[in-house]
Amino acid sequence: MIIHLPVHGDERGRFQETFKEAQFRIETGMNITFVQDNESLSSKGVLRGLHAQKSPKSQAKLLRVVKGSLLDVVVDLRRTEPTFGKSFQIELKGGDGISLFIPEGFVHGFYSLEDETIVQYKCTNYYDKNSEICLNAFDETVNIQWPNGERLLSEKDKEGQSIAELSDLFF
Repeated sequence: MIIHLPVHGDERGRFQETFKEAQFRIETGMNITFVQDNESLSSKGVLRGLHAQKSPKSQAKLLRVVKGSLLDVVVDLRRTEPTFGKSFQIELKGGDGISLFIPEGFVHGFYSLEDETIVQYKCTNYYDKNSEICLNAFDETVNIQWPNGERLLSEKDKEGQSIAELSDLFF
């Protein structure tokens, strides 16, 4: 779900309310509590993901780019849904007023298009290393169209599993 938040700018700079609980609940129809905020800094060419946490520690996330730009990708791992295995991509830029809501049951990752790209995101559950899963960002079944260029991945992300190996971990 894409959420547009107004950005107010003038010659001095800009101002934005980045999260407003009442507005979020109205726009999404969801009664969600966020318990943890995270921030990452990435160089150009960094590919992070595709990550999620399996139930009962699964997380929904509300993400925005503070600085820089990225290609954000989510993949539906809810095996009972018609969108199972389908991906969604969106380019997000710092200051664009867009937040991306990622429900439970989806893996998430991004490719940094600029140096010093800063991402902030809220989570509905605490990080739990033992619940973490990683989908291989290059799984041919999902067929994500990543940008050309250098791709810097963590060792964990290089060892991501196929969608077939992860498909029974969600709903």
